[in-house]
Amino acid sequence: MSDIPDPPPRRGRLRIYLGAAPGAGKTYAMLGEAHRRIARAGDVVVAIVDTHGRIRTEEQVTGLEVVPPRRWRYRGVEFDELDLDAVLARRPAVALVDELAHTNVPGSRNEKRWQDVEELLDAGIDVLSTVNIQHLESLNDVVEQITGVVQRETVPDTVVRRAEQIELVDITPQALLRRLAHGNVYAQDKVDAALRSYFREGNLTALREIALLWLADQVDVALAKYRGEHAITDTWETRERVVVAVTGGPESETLIRRASRIAAKASAELSVVNIVRGDGLARVSERRMGKVRQLAASLGAGVHQVVGDEVPSTLLAFAREVNATQLVIGTSRRSRWARILDEGIGAAVVRESGKIDVHTVTHEHAVRAPRIAFFGRRERRLQAWIAAFVIPTVATALMVLLDRTIGVAGQEALFFVAVLAVALFGGIGPAIVAALLSGLLLNFYFTEPLHSLTIAAPENFVTTVVLLVVAVAVAALVDVAGARAREARFVSQEAELLALFAGAVLRGADVHALLVKVRETYGQKGVAVLRVEDGTHLVVDSAGVDAPTSPDTADTVCEVDEGRYVLLLSGRQLRPRDRRILTAVTGQIAGLVRQRELAAEAARASALAETDRLRRLLLSAVSHDLRTPLAAVKASVSSLRSTDIEFSADDTSELLATIEESTDQLTLLVTNLLDSSRLASGVVAPSFDVVYLDEVVHRAILTLASGSTDIVLALRKRIEVDVDDTTVCADETLLERALANLIDNALRYAPDSPVRIDATIADDRNILTVVDRGPGLRLDEHNDAFTVFPRVGDHRTTGSAGLGLTVARGFIEVMGGTLTPTDTPGGGTTMVIDLPTAPAKMDR
Repeated sequence: MSDIPDPPPRRGRLRIYLGAAPGAGKTYAMLGEAHRRIARAGDVVVAIVDTHGRIRTEEQVTGLEVVPPRRWRYRGVEFDELDLDAVLARRPAVALVDELAHTNVPGSRNEKRWQDVEELLDAGIDVLSTVNIQHLESLNDVVEQITGVVQRETVPDTVVRRAEQIELVDITPQALLRRLAHGNVYAQDKVDAALRSYFREGNLTALREIALLWLADQVDVALAKYRGEHAITDTWETRERVVVAVTGGPESETLIRRASRIAAKASAELSVVNIVRGDGLARVSERRMGKVRQLAASLGAGVHQVVGDEVPSTLLAFAREVNATQLVIGTSRRSRWARILDEGIGAAVVRESGKIDVHTVTHEHAVRAPRIAFFGRRERRLQAWIAAFVIPTVATALMVLLDRTIGVAGQEALFFVAVLAVALFGGIGPAIVAALLSGLLLNFYFTEPLHSLTIAAPENFVTTVVLLVVAVAVAALVDVAGARAREARFVSQEAELLALFAGAVLRGADVHALLVKVRETYGQKGVAVLRVEDGTHLVVDSAGVDAPTSPDTADTVCEVDEGRYVLLLSGRQLRPRDRRILTAVTGQIAGLVRQRELAAEAARASALAETDRLRRLLLSAVSHDLRTPLAAVKASVSSLRSTDIEFSADDTSELLATIEESTDQLTLLVTNLLDSSRLASGVVAPSFDVVYLDEVVHRAILTLASGSTDIVLALRKRIEVDVDDTTVCADETLLERALANLIDNALRYAPDSPVRIDATIADDRNILTVVDRGPGLRLDEHNDAFTVFPRVGDHRTTGSAGLGLTVARGFIEVMGGTLTPTDTPGGGTTMVIDLPTAPAKMDR
């Protein structure tokens, strides 16, 4: 025989007949498919079908094998439900299960019928089922709004989407109304009521459209999956989809509204996409993008951000990925001259769009020309203008000295170098002046006729023009490169600061530490974060001196979360770029505040849960420990009061002893409960003194014996005390209570063996041991033994609520000592008490 296990059965296939409305014929269609499969020698059974008394549907059931339903009686009414066990035992190839959203009678194995279907599918049985569009969970509220009827039975959309086939059973509203009027859907006495409520033509039309749209979405998902699996990037015009590209600039809202109108006319989906440059130099403020997202959401469009350096190719790649048929872009904001030199994004998109229709929308921001630093950059403007006059003049003086050494070609080259040197300062104005001055000086001093501004040779004019073009081109490039360098420097600074603040958060900085970091970074006098509730500003935390308490007293204000959190700074004015970083930091601070509040709330909830757990454990444990001695007291007292039986003196004494012993148990339990409560609340304050261990141990034994001489004698026979005249610094009462609990625990769990109490001194510490030779504790049970209501095994929990050891350890620790369990050589448990010898040695 082979040891290889049989492979698990394949999961069955699900086919769903989706009805646009009740009475559309989904059950009839399912039964028709069953007959076709039987005609092909298929193994088909009817697991459950509800014909609703429709004659033609009942006729379709004829000739099919039917698994008898299971009859349930609920609240005096009998119901027929799917007999899941019988179908699994029959194990057909195909099972017909009507009404997928049906709710089973309480007491059934599964709450919903679709859960029964899942079991059939897991068993490898194919299932044909039915469901109406109004029973889909995601459409429940929409159907209620349209029809006014609440659908109590729903099925999750995911269950229906997992079906291998979904077949829409559709019928026009007029045909369904005729079918209803002829009594083919409901009995004649119910037709009028149905026509006046649910089965109105408007309702049926809306349900039909909802069913078509929902199924179309499922087809889209299947199509997208197929295109992805086969790496298809060409646009398939199966359905209109509109993509609008926005920059986040002021024209974005115009483009989105125009694209929304285009999509509405074509009943198309609308997507908004923003291409983010990979170098991070052309970014849009989060505030502007927030407005874009808000507008897109109000129009039912999704917003996507895609990273890419080549905007046209990235935009078209996204459009093809979502199978878009139309693309909306804005006209260029570049000047005519810039468009002559470079075709721009719009032209490139149109050229490469292929089958995608491109709409170019004009807007009021389309003709805004880029700002040119004609007079030079502000920080180097004076140097640029000085250089424009000085460098050509110095070059001229140098060439006058070298006139006999270099020719005209060398003189022209030197003037080119001079013009380039001026252009490198930036600014088109100084570069033009330097080029014109250089041309004039070259013509006046070094070309015929000398010392005249007359241009006799055409090449001299060409030289001047070339100087001018080179100067303008180089200056423009320097300005662009400088702007990019400054932008890169600012972006790098922003990234460094954001990383600094984010790192502080990741390293566990709290709100106050983050505010201190903000104050130090930006050189502010005071920083505060406020939360706005009902128009009132509440200070969450602050740092520095004179921290502002309201926006009116602050020099800088940053708001996040729709104004619910405000960061206030007092000190020097900050740049707009700094505000962008501070807005992000404010968001981090708001997140920390919410995290702190959630942590506090979770701690309160945890404390409540722990209190509730202890309460339940207390009720569970104490109820048993209280009931046992109370039952003994009750039985003994009832026996003594009984007049039917006459007890002897020995019997009476025994009953009284039982009452006394049970009362002692109750007293010990209540005392431990009170002590445990005092320890938990932290109100135990020890009073230290030098005490003799021998006296404390014997008083503890007397406590256990409740003053009975006979019990004291019996205990002293079982308890061996060897502490000599050892003294400890402790609270005499607390130490006595702790020893009483430890001795009681040892006697309880080692009833047939002696208990030994020893004391030694080691390194100015008193070591007191309580040794038993009972069953002992496993290593993993050492900590559990000191837990309130421990559960370390039945042999360690009998007879008490588990408070004795907990109280003992609590009292010992309050006195600055420790209590730890160890194994007794040869079997058993040794409780080791470590106490200081004098007050000076105590760490208190």
